[in-house]
Amino acid sequence: MDRQEKIVSMFDEIAPTYDKANRVMSMGVDRSWRRKGCDKAFGFYNKPELDLIVDVACGTGDMMDYWRQRAAVKNISVKKILGVDPSEGMVGVGRQKFPDFDFAISKATELPVEANTADMLSISYGIRNVVEREEALREFNRVLKPGGMVVILEFMKNEHPSILGMIRDFYMTKVLPKIGGFISKNKEAYEYLPNSIEGFLTVEGMRGELEAAGFEPLFIQSFSMDISTLIIAKKA
Repeated sequence: MDRQEKIVSMFDEIAPTYDKANRVMSMGVDRSWRRKGCDKAFGFYNKPELDLIVDVACGTGDMMDYWRQRAAVKNISVKKILGVDPSEGMVGVGRQKFPDFDFAISKATELPVEANTADMLSISYGIRNVVEREEALREFNRVLKPGGMVVILEFMKNEHPSILGMIRDFYMTKVLPKIGGFISKNKEAYEYLPNSIEGFLTVEGMRGELEAAGFEPLFIQSFSMDISTLIIAKKA
């Protein structure tokens, strides 16, 4: 089993308790981060009608629901929202939660979407788990329309941590694995999280990879003691 398959298998195992663990560990503040990502992207795109929004690494479908809710608030018509994830366990939970949504089982590097057809593409706390990340970013560029938006929410590596950043790192490495492990009965999966952040990119590293894949970063902001970072970029 290669590294990507191991990550997918891990998410299959924790799928039944994933939503509960997420809410407890983030104390619910991820909701505001997701809302802001949708609102900012709609603002930059500034169109009343969209053909397609693709949510990659969609998990159990939460971000898809935020796209739907925020589009309704802003009176934006969206013809289709598609969730794509390689984990059958996660998508299975998503289909139960949102039976009216469209889901597909697929890797981030092989999206079942025609070129130049998506208005928006989001990936929330998932790009860190994509082993062939640069290939995935090129794939995101392929499916987006010219001027389309990619929205990334992620836990980024702290290159120069502040005092608040050190508190964040303590929470992520010492507290979070215990909470997630207790809820899911899979401590190993939640020890993976802080390790994967430490091995991931800084914000500037992510910006560079996006630019190399043909995107123009428009908005970058970190939230809640730099726990989470929102990046919005436009297909050039």
